[in-house]
Amino acid sequence: MSNGKGLRTIVVGTDFSEDATAALGWAETIARDHGAHLVLVHAAPSEVLPAPEFIPLPAEYYERIHAESRQRLEGIAAEVRQRGLTVDCELLLSLPANGVLDVAARRNADLIVVGTRGQTGWKRALLGSTAARLVREATCPVLVVHPQDAGPPRPVRTIVVPTDFSEDASLAANAAAKLLGELGGERRLVLLHAYRCPIEAAHLPAKVLMDALRDAERAAQQSLESLAATLRRPGLTIDTMAREGYPPEVIVELARTAKADLIAMGTHGRSGLGRFLLGSTAERVLPTAPCPVLTVHRPS
Repeated sequence: MSNGKGLRTIVVGTDFSEDATAALGWAETIARDHGAHLVLVHAAPSEVLPAPEFIPLPAEYYERIHAESRQRLEGIAAEVRQRGLTVDCELLLSLPANGVLDVAARRNADLIVVGTRGQTGWKRALLGSTAARLVREATCPVLVVHPQDAGPPRPVRTIVVPTDFSEDASLAANAAAKLLGELGGERRLVLLHAYRCPIEAAHLPAKVLMDALRDAERAAQQSLESLAATLRRPGLTIDTMAREGYPPEVIVELARTAKADLIAMGTHGRSGLGRFLLGSTAERVLPTAPCPVLTVHRPS
């Protein structure tokens, strides 16, 4: 996210699918909370063939598709403006991820919002693969919205932040705090560290294993409190939790029980026997989360 308080520019990728409509709804809610400007992006196919096996199509086909896409994009923007928000449209002749990344860079976006998957078929952008690439490559946070996340807009007030105390996880915690901003009403961050013993530990004596788990929980709580101290501000409640278990399952379950509006997590974490990999954890949490997922990573 760019410097300064709050969010100023939010880029929304769309292929006009139901997933994209759900993503736009969340983007509008966040933009309204922050007084941010929306940029609606659609990538249309160009006459350049994506692979040799595709047959060439008449140029007028592309002209018609581009005109229809422009009309639909402007129609959506007009509806957004009627709801009291400011929005620009960008129609690009490129691959979907390339288009969204290009606009986000040019606009110095604070946030990208995208659906988990889109319409299928060669003529439509696959937001599934697009979302995966945006999560890997975007230099700003990416909010991935599921189809089941659609519904009446609700303000973002509770965010679960899984952490392995890596740099990516710390960036995610800061991004979550910034997303909550200085909004009125109760705001809550739930910092979570999930840990588990390697399978080899099953051969240890019960007391040794219990002592190791107790030590791990104590160390995790200390690290969680240290992180919480850097994020505390008036009006923001921060809870800390250290739980034993398979990290993706622990994260998803806590998000449900805490009735989280979002999960915010780094895309890569610490490696090694004593740490779980937030990279693989993020991949498992994204499709199963009960709410949208905000992903953040260090610029390469």
